[in-house]
Amino acid sequence: MKGLLQPNAESIETLLAIDGISCAACGRRIERALVGTKGVIEANVNFALHQASVSHSAGVSGTQLAQAVAAAGYPARPITEADAVELAADEAGSAKRDFRRFIGSAIPTSLIMVVSMGWMSRPEWVNFGLLAAALTVTFVFGAPIFRAAWSSAIHRSVTMDTLVALGTTAALALSAYGLSLPAAESARHQYPESAAVIVTLILLGRALEARAKRSVSESIRSLMTRSPKQATILDADGDERLVPSSEICIGHRVRVRPGETFAVDGAIETGETYVDESMVTGEPMPVHRQAGDPVLAGTVSTTGSVVFLASHVGSDTTLARIAKMVLRAQSSRATAQRLADRVSAIFVPAILLISVLTFVGHLALGHASISAATAAVAVLVIACPCAMGLATPTALMVAVGRGSELGILVKDAEVLERASMVRTVLFDKTGTLTIGKPQLTDIHPIDQWDSDSALQLAGSVEVLSEHPLAKAVSNAAIERGLNLQPATDFRAYPGMGASAIVDGTLVLVGTPNLLIHHDISIPEPATAMLLAREGQGKTAFFVQSGENMAILAVSDEVSAQACEAVHQIRELGLDMVMVTGDNSRTAAAVGREVGISQIESEVLPENKAEIVQRYQKRGQTAMIGDGINDAPALATADLGIAMGTGTDVAMETAGITLMRSDLRSVPQAIRLSKATVATIRGNLFWAFGYNVVMVPLAAAGLLNPMLAAGAMAFSSVSVVLNSLRLKRFV
Repeated sequence: MKGLLQPNAESIETLLAIDGISCAACGRRIERALVGTKGVIEANVNFALHQASVSHSAGVSGTQLAQAVAAAGYPARPITEADAVELAADEAGSAKRDFRRFIGSAIPTSLIMVVSMGWMSRPEWVNFGLLAAALTVTFVFGAPIFRAAWSSAIHRSVTMDTLVALGTTAALALSAYGLSLPAAESARHQYPESAAVIVTLILLGRALEARAKRSVSESIRSLMTRSPKQATILDADGDERLVPSSEICIGHRVRVRPGETFAVDGAIETGETYVDESMVTGEPMPVHRQAGDPVLAGTVSTTGSVVFLASHVGSDTTLARIAKMVLRAQSSRATAQRLADRVSAIFVPAILLISVLTFVGHLALGHASISAATAAVAVLVIACPCAMGLATPTALMVAVGRGSELGILVKDAEVLERASMVRTVLFDKTGTLTIGKPQLTDIHPIDQWDSDSALQLAGSVEVLSEHPLAKAVSNAAIERGLNLQPATDFRAYPGMGASAIVDGTLVLVGTPNLLIHHDISIPEPATAMLLAREGQGKTAFFVQSGENMAILAVSDEVSAQACEAVHQIRELGLDMVMVTGDNSRTAAAVGREVGISQIESEVLPENKAEIVQRYQKRGQTAMIGDGINDAPALATADLGIAMGTGTDVAMETAGITLMRSDLRSVPQAIRLSKATVATIRGNLFWAFGYNVVMVPLAAAGLLNPMLAAGAMAFSSVSVVLNSLRLKRFV
């Protein structure tokens, strides 16, 4: 829910842990209390996590926000992101408490049911005993329900607890009234079992719901338990010392033996091993890591013993950032939730009104007052706003968690929704369709120039450039043992190449346009040779110095999974476009290899965003890139997908970050989004449909309060269980 202020650069976000939330109406009221606080920009309450995310100006403190929530009847406290992750992960205690409360209620309730149903001709004193037992069940084991209802009443509001409290109290009041009647009539007006069963079934529903929500937060819990509590660090003199992982600082040397888990991020200093990175990337096969290679917290050394230098610790590790990102996405609100929010805002007051009208209507139709009261109680008990409140957040929590297990990090709920509506997918070529490591494959001198001399001059110029193709040339020269010469007056020509003075001579390395720009003619055989290399999917260009000229060709190998991923995306009915800075001939060759016919070639990096905007006119568009060079295009697209980087830029710019460089994760992410949206729609259909059907049945007197309580408990649990099906997504 948005406040009156608009987001700005100075806005900050505060997280709150909130107690006493029992239904979607609670969340709505908390949001109203927060946005009514001066300085609050936006507030979102996650009913499933019992947490709130508040965006506000710097002049508002977390304590003030907590006080505003407390004033609405819900104890709250500010928490850090790390606290939020831990609270989301620790659902076991809540589930156990709820289950113990249910067991405590179920034992006396069972006795009440046996006596009530099996001893019809019982003496009057037994009825008093049954009523006393029902009062114990209702007000002792069901105490949290009545405390919440009372708190709501004090703050002049009504919630799900209000409905249950009124329903059970009415059943007990009818029973007490029956005891005041003559013995002959008293037995016909005893409902202690109804009150006890209602409370017990409500407690059962909450226990099952807590257990289900514990499964929903499985991904957070798994992430939290991956980092070891202790690690072995090496002192300056090489002595090993076991310390808590929280005491590791940047620059510490840390020893990890086979089977042990890396506690923080870093880079291997000595040794080599195969590392199981499945927790972070979703990739099941261990990867080889040696000196200089990066390692991530939460991954496991499977074979070797290594020493690594810590580079990111605490909340800055990749694992911690993933956990925060998952929590943030799980706490975000989908567009589909807005309808449920609007309904839940008026749902409980509407049910109270329907209950009153039911009582009055039954009396008007000539029914007995007891019958009218029973129908009114059934209406109070059967209604279930909880199902509407759980419909969207539970599906999102499971989907985002499952995505993280597969190496698919989703930024927020809206990203999942947009992904399901994508019509066109744009691929950056280098590092996406290809492996992103171009290598020099050809050197063809024109006339009598020596190959090594041509490569030496080209490498002397290109070593000054950051372009990937330039790196391929300079690296090839170094690998051949050629001594690169000092170069001066280096100049880059965007889209054409570069030039520099080497040993007093101007050396050009670039496309034919670069040579034409310098009034240098290109022989026909050289042009034919260059076109032939481009027809093979290679990037070909010239190196020219004085009267000497040669053609260099660089190839970037197509990713092994690219063809399969393109095929899977086509099966989803989506259009695909390759966007590259290569010329049309090279781009067409790569397009043929991977199976993409629509190609945007010779596109400069700064123009990729314009290409995205052009395709957005046809419908929702996704852009897939490396998350760094393609940041503007990723931000412009309806859905930005960053491939296999996991960097800060990727996580902040892209809507979805793929933690492994496997293009097949793209169709998998789109299918996950479609499955999530379908689950949310199914949940909302059930939640609305249940209330639309069951409330009229209860009002018509066709459901007794006990059956109503069972149906109500089942409705919430069914929504959560339906969401849990997403845990099996592959």
